[in-house]
Amino acid sequence: MNQEFTVTGAKVLFEIPILGGIAISETIVNTWIIMALIVGLCLFLTHGMQVRCRTRRQIVAEFIVQKVNAMVGENMGEHFLQVGYAPMIASVMALSALGSLSGMVGMYALTSDLNTLLGWALLVFVLITYNKFRSGGPLGYIKGYFQPIPVLLPFNIISEIATPMSMAFRHFGNIASGTVIMGLLRWALANLSFFIFSKLPGVLGQIFGPIPLLQVGIPAVFSIYFDVFSALLQAFIFCMLMMMNISSAAED
Repeated sequence: MNQEFTVTGAKVLFEIPILGGIAISETIVNTWIIMALIVGLCLFLTHGMQVRCRTRRQIVAEFIVQKVNAMVGENMGEHFLQVGYAPMIASVMALSALGSLSGMVGMYALTSDLNTLLGWALLVFVLITYNKFRSGGPLGYIKGYFQPIPVLLPFNIISEIATPMSMAFRHFGNIASGTVIMGLLRWALANLSFFIFSKLPGVLGQIFGPIPLLQVGIPAVFSIYFDVFSALLQAFIFCMLMMMNISSAAED
């Protein structure tokens, strides 16, 4: 996955003078591209749905809906399933997975930008706060900061903010570490290739020495884990933490 990680944001592509010079970065453009792909895929899978004569597309769509509903129902409860949290969880998971995998086709991966993950963390914080207000009311929400004893107020405030923040940094760190490892692997293979093939006698060493032959095939094997499997796993873990934190907030 060839991508560059940044905390401050992706490269700015252009600005919109009419809107006060709002900067449009690679992250924003690629986010809209991936969202368009997700919407297009949903329209493709659900086009021409029937009650009895089901097509392969409809079977795939029904399978996805059933699995997401089962996951939300088991981890959040029937209430959250009824109020429509399943589509949101599925959207975040798809956006996270495709956002990470987009780096494999030369795009700037969404999860390479910490601003994206902090935005998702803000969404989690808002939903946690909303469910605490809904379950205990404003007084119950404020009272929760003084539990079990009032002296823990500063720590409870930090904990409230740290929960979504830790989710964002954990996701960012795991994806970034995989990219760093793959970069180091390619660098090591290039140097090893030069060390081995430059030893060939005569003109063979001059021809094959500069060519990183060991980079052919070997990185692809490791990429299956660090790029593909890791991207899907981190999307799943982020959504699981999202569901657990939101549902536990409603129980407090």
